Amino acid sequence: MNKSELIDAIAADAGITKAAAKLALESFLGNVGSTLKKGGRVSLVGFGSWSVSSRAARDGRNPQTGKTIKIAAKNVVKFKAGAELEGAVN
Repeated sequence: MNKSELIDAIAADAGITKAAAKLALESFLGNVGSTLKKGGRVSLVGFGSWSVSSRAARDGRNPQTGKTIKIAAKNVVKFKAGAELEGAVN
């Protein structure tokens, strides 16, 4: 499912226009992104939670040349699925 298919599904389920569903989805994604950017955590009970984790700098290898390269430290987003979501998949 891509973004436009998700918007269509939200609009059909909620009985709202596609424009309203698009606005709601973009608001949700924007709020999740801004919360994570501030270092916060977003939790939806039963669905899952997003958090930010720091990944330390490390050495890596270029697979073509075999040379050692430096991989910079960065923040990464992690998602942990909730019990209801895991149950729905299994």
